[in-house]
Amino acid sequence: MPVKVLFLLPYPVKHAPSQRFRVELYERFFTDAGLQYKFAPFMDDATWNVLYKGGSALQKTTGIVKGYLNRWKTILFDVPKYDYVFVHREAAPLGPPIFEWIVTKVWRKKMIFDFDDAIWIPNTSSENKAVAWFKAFGKVKYICKWSYKISGGNDYLCNYARKYNPSTYRVPTCVDVELFHNKVKTHTTNKVTVGWTGSQSTLFYLDQLILVLQELQEELDFTFLVIANKDPQLPLRDYAFTAWNETTEVADLLKMDIGVMPLHPDEWSEGKCGFKLIQYLSLGIPAIASPVGVNKQIVINGEDGYIAASKDEWKAALRTLITDHALRGKLGLAGRVKIVAEYSIQSQKENFLSLFS
Repeated sequence: MPVKVLFLLPYPVKHAPSQRFRVELYERFFTDAGLQYKFAPFMDDATWNVLYKGGSALQKTTGIVKGYLNRWKTILFDVPKYDYVFVHREAAPLGPPIFEWIVTKVWRKKMIFDFDDAIWIPNTSSENKAVAWFKAFGKVKYICKWSYKISGGNDYLCNYARKYNPSTYRVPTCVDVELFHNKVKTHTTNKVTVGWTGSQSTLFYLDQLILVLQELQEELDFTFLVIANKDPQLPLRDYAFTAWNETTEVADLLKMDIGVMPLHPDEWSEGKCGFKLIQYLSLGIPAIASPVGVNKQIVINGEDGYIAASKDEWKAALRTLITDHALRGKLGLAGRVKIVAEYSIQSQKENFLSLFS
């Protein structure tokens, strides 16, 4: 008999990074593992396309209402047919965890709760401040208590979850090093591109690098590239923007010679799973990161990139890598080896599938 799993997902399939790389990439293993499954997203494509943009209040409201109607239908008629219910982040974006309660207390299903951010800490984008009052951030601890198992993206998240449920397992966010992130950057003496990739909700982290980059561009000839769903139009002498596109994601990342991941030293950032670094290193692109949270585990200073806390450390690390293509190649290859061994779906396949047992 196959094991039946219903995935309650917040976003439409093939759109959100956390969902794509924590859940969707493993889909190709499900059938061979004996899983019979269904993906049930809360929101549709149209709602996702306006969610993190200013305005469009009516379209956002309509999309959320539609999402709730579909979710009620799923909870009432689909959940009873499945052995496990896998919830990525939350079953619904607003209000108390009523759907998770029904899944575990009414239908008595084994719920697996997966999260990759410190989602118990209030953190709402500027475009959606109005909904902050309705987010019910305190629901996370209850979802943890009711879960059969919990999958956390790093030790910080797992330590939080274990306060409420000992059946908590670390499953890092991963890439597919065979089908997608399967190329290695060739480092040359050509003009260097330093890059950053992410969503518009995290663009503010780049603010701390503006002065560093401005001063370095007075000294060295390099381009700074941003890959995102919004152009931040950074005030740099040599700046480029590429709109994020799933079909060209890897090719666009390979335009970089060096990847950066600045973070603020706060609790929300501690919950980050270092996915930018995982992407850079998987392609043989050395990385520079702030010494916050899991960044210090992914990047080992001088081995596959550099850890930089101060302005001077950022400038020194960037200068070193910009001016030494052989070093970039050496550190990039070391990073690729680490990702294949520790942060690939190939290495974490059994870890993920064991959640359904």
